[in-house]
Amino acid sequence: MGDPVGIGPEIILAALINPLIYKICRPLVIGNMGRLKELRTYLKSNLNFNAVKRPDNGVYQCGCVDLVDSFELDPGKMLWAQPTVLTGKAMISYIITATDMALEGKIDAIVTCPINKEAMHNAGYFYNGHTELIAEQTKSTDFAMMLAGDKLRVVLVTIHIPLKDVPFVLSREKIMQTIVITNSSLKLRFGIQHPQIAIAGLNPHAGEGGIFGNEEERIILPAIRLAQNQGIDVHGPYPSDTIFYHAQKGIYDAVICMYHDQGLIPFKMIHFTDGVNTTLGLPIIRTSVDHGTAYDIAGQGKADPGSLTAAIKMAAEQATFIRQTT
Repeated sequence: MGDPVGIGPEIILAALINPLIYKICRPLVIGNMGRLKELRTYLKSNLNFNAVKRPDNGVYQCGCVDLVDSFELDPGKMLWAQPTVLTGKAMISYIITATDMALEGKIDAIVTCPINKEAMHNAGYFYNGHTELIAEQTKSTDFAMMLAGDKLRVVLVTIHIPLKDVPFVLSREKIMQTIVITNSSLKLRFGIQHPQIAIAGLNPHAGEGGIFGNEEERIILPAIRLAQNQGIDVHGPYPSDTIFYHAQKGIYDAVICMYHDQGLIPFKMIHFTDGVNTTLGLPIIRTSVDHGTAYDIAGQGKADPGSLTAAIKMAAEQATFIRQTT
């Protein structure tokens, strides 16, 4: 459910009234029953709820939301857009509960709603986001964030770090690791037999032969050559002001970006309402919405469930593909 005082509860209710969801998976909510019931009344929804202890106790029929309540919260003591230590602990509980279920094979995939990172820290969990927490819970050291849509996929070498630190964090090894994870995931999770991968440069014009920076020649290009020597079809580095245009035309299956906003700005220009965040390199499937808690509209019935619906579909597709190929 994500942050109980963000738009997570609302987009869950909006997504689960769609009968098509129940044709591709059996959705189980891990969250707070009281919060969802309160919101159902406000939104004048006719959804029913079924509290379960285990996934196999679910009804899984459209019109009835199956839910595991993993953390006790009083809805009457929560205000929309006002996170507390308790709401922070609750959203962490949802993530850990879901991750444990996935590791134990009780569920096939996790779909996460948005969280508030400040509330996470206030609750005593000092991670930069879902990705790092789930990676630690699954004991994963090699992982990467991908934002995926029908027209564009971007993967990040660095994620939530200050822009000024990016040149010092980048390394041949880190870029090479991201290329390998991306190539493997495109094959194993997306069913792309021969992935075509592009690499975005760090500097304007991809350094312009060293005039605008030497990271391309010193770090990025050697990583590309190492990957090519392993048989990976990867090319670049390309100027980031042109590569996304070509990628969204279908020339490349993914673009690997050096830092957060380099990839997310073009991606959200195209896939703001239907983009999906998925973590590559984990032993479990995890997808997520590609937006935040949207406190400015939380609890008002305005939130668009498009990204959550797309994330559910991608998780179901990946789980189905893995079952069919293993």
